[in-house]
Amino acid sequence: MLKSLLESLTTDQAIDQVTDQVKKIINALKNGDRSTSDLMKSLKLSHRPTFRHNYLNPAIDSGCVELTQPDSPKSPKQRYRLTSKGRRIAGLILSRLLHEKKDRGN
Repeated sequence: MLKSLLESLTTDQAIDQVTDQVKKIINALKNGDRSTSDLMKSLKLSHRPTFRHNYLNPAIDSGCVELTQPDSPKSPKQRYRLTSKGRRIAGLILSRLLHEKKDRGN
């Protein structure tokens, strides 16, 4: 019982510490790595500086997203992917959504 309670607190804290913008990036990357332009299209964003400042950089800084070519950050072939932390949070977000849906009786 205590272990279950601690795990749920840890889960909620992990999800709550991630901004909505980072959650959107995590969701966009859950099926594999993507380029900057692919991510921006999927999030319906067109202003690259805003995307980098509000979405991509916080996702990288939080340890949820990494560069596929870290030694060449400005490479035209650069792509982004979830880290193990990002994959774990993606799973936690999905689990929370399913739990909330079950609680609503849907």
